[in-house]
Amino acid sequence: MAGIKEIRTKIKSVQNTRKITKAMEMVAASKMRKAQDRMRAGRPYATKVRDIAAHLMQAHPDYTHPFMVERSNVKGVGIVLVSTDKGLCGGLNTNITRLVLNRIKEFDQKGIKVQATALGNKGLGFLTRIGTNLVSQEVQLGDKPNLERLIGALKVQIDDFVDGKIDAVYLATNRFVNTMKQEPVFVRLLPLPSGLSDPFQTEGTFQEKSEDAVLNTKYGWDYIYEPDSKSVIDDLLQRYVEGLVYQAVAENMASEQSARMVAMKAASDNAKKIIGDLELVYNKTRQAAITKEISEIVGGAAAV
Repeated sequence: MAGIKEIRTKIKSVQNTRKITKAMEMVAASKMRKAQDRMRAGRPYATKVRDIAAHLMQAHPDYTHPFMVERSNVKGVGIVLVSTDKGLCGGLNTNITRLVLNRIKEFDQKGIKVQATALGNKGLGFLTRIGTNLVSQEVQLGDKPNLERLIGALKVQIDDFVDGKIDAVYLATNRFVNTMKQEPVFVRLLPLPSGLSDPFQTEGTFQEKSEDAVLNTKYGWDYIYEPDSKSVIDDLLQRYVEGLVYQAVAENMASEQSARMVAMKAASDNAKKIIGDLELVYNKTRQAAITKEISEIVGGAAAV
């Protein structure tokens, strides 16, 4: 009977676990829709800012913004790692941290110094464990990206790039492809690519494409500037870089909820299967115990 009691306890424990994973799956499904809406809503903003900035720079080729200057001798780089604050989302964080670790090893082999910024608690823990030079961080981002909080951590890397302390800034995040697939990407944030092509589109293609996402290179008109074209370009490119990081965080949050929903569904299905197996063992053990008792009773009666 002790074996039967243990099996019954295990069944009850797995049932309780399944209730938790099922609830987390439903919560993640609800948050996933909102996160995907925010992610898609941010794409047109970044596209339009990129178009306007490209128009202005083509109209004034004599002025080159510091964000656009390529540096031949790269001695130091910055990495902005976007991750989640919580776990239980499958291999989402593992995939992006593995990619970042490989890139850091490549930089180390070339003698390039690396400094990092962590956006998300899981990325912060990873960068701390491997001993990376951590210059800024922002954790507990919540379910909705807040640009004001992101700017503070990002500004450290941007200022170091402008001052010449580092020669490039890279952005590592999870790109949302669809509910079942999230792709880790490692793209260059600074210096910006010529023509301001979308770095996410350059490294990998979003599932959704439109004609607005294709950057035209020929313009026959110009803007009226206030106060002057240089100030407008400076401000626009600053906003564009911030918009890219905001979009990266939004992509990662959509990926997080999708991955968590899939992971919790798999956990619930596995728990259901384990419960079925345990119930089968329970019934067999119980049947064996009953048969044994009947045999003992019949044997005792026959002996009398």
